[in-house]
Amino acid sequence: MNRIFIFAEIDETLSFIMRILFICPYPSGEAPSQRFRYEQYFNILKENGHTYSTSSFLTHSAWKIVYKPGHLTSKVFAIFKGYFRRVFDFFRAPFYDAIFIHRESAPFGIPWFEWLITKVFRKYTVFDFDDAIWIPNASETNKNLTMMLKRFGNTAKICSWSSVVSVGNSYLGDYAYKHNKRVVINPTTIDTDEYHNTTASHSNEVFVIGWTGSHSTVQYLDELYPVFKELEKKYDFEVHVICDVPPKFQLKSLKFVKWSKINEIDDLLKFNVGLMPLREDIWAKGKCGFKALQYMALGIPAIVSGVGVNAEIVDNGINGFVCKTTSEWYDALEKIISDPSFLKKLSEGTRQKIVDNYSTRSNKENFLRLFDKEKR
Repeated sequence: MNRIFIFAEIDETLSFIMRILFICPYPSGEAPSQRFRYEQYFNILKENGHTYSTSSFLTHSAWKIVYKPGHLTSKVFAIFKGYFRRVFDFFRAPFYDAIFIHRESAPFGIPWFEWLITKVFRKYTVFDFDDAIWIPNASETNKNLTMMLKRFGNTAKICSWSSVVSVGNSYLGDYAYKHNKRVVINPTTIDTDEYHNTTASHSNEVFVIGWTGSHSTVQYLDELYPVFKELEKKYDFEVHVICDVPPKFQLKSLKFVKWSKINEIDDLLKFNVGLMPLREDIWAKGKCGFKALQYMALGIPAIVSGVGVNAEIVDNGINGFVCKTTSEWYDALEKIISDPSFLKKLSEGTRQKIVDNYSTRSNKENFLRLFDKEKR
């Protein structure tokens, strides 16, 4: 996409050492969007002389209840605490050289914090997002409250005020470019050196079809329920669902695995194939293919819906499959389940695709340039 500005010339060192304040919705180490868009670059920032601080809107205790039913009083209190934290961030903002805002500084109301730091303090600001956050969308748990209070038009305003906009793919970039001419495609990446640094053995006695995600995306698995039911008539396998909540459907092959950061890699390594189903809609077009990246970094072939960036990550028939119909999903899964040699062939090229194109290492210079004022 030639309209999106991508840093071209890479110098050996950056021209300016920065003190960076990261403003984010969730506590560190919890949300995948934060972990894989910027948290895994913290050591790289330090290695290049930068210093940083983080400030989340929600505390760890609030994060544990925010997507659970009920707890209304605690949720309201957590929101008030988050706003008080942003007032504190406003007063300490002058002591930083750059402000990195992931998604928004606050979930509800007008973007007063973003306006003040850009228009009053005139801070160098990086606005980062990896979903189509300008489109009305909310989890079922808090849907009524979110749809009533959230201002989805904030995204356009923050784009226009920011020094640079960092987006996960070209679809998001097209939107951002309408409001700011300095847009950088900063893909969601995988740390293939320190975290996703091994590969699946594929030596399971029972074939494992796997999916990982959260309460907000587990609904997409419903689309594959008929496929699983049909496959159960011919094959023995397990469907592992790694999530904070179980899926709504029941299968004899289903095994629910509660997501845990400590066990995340070990649980994923049990997969023989990883799934990423999506619906064909404008929200899904903004997805950055994170599940496919995780699977493939661990040597696990990915079967994905042909939506958005998925077809760029997965090479159909080479390191996975890109599917559009239920029959294509069935055929892809059956081909892999029934032919161990084909599974081995698919898995051989998966990790290298991620290391070369979607790893923290391959995107290092691109990420660092977000904070280089002289390359604006």
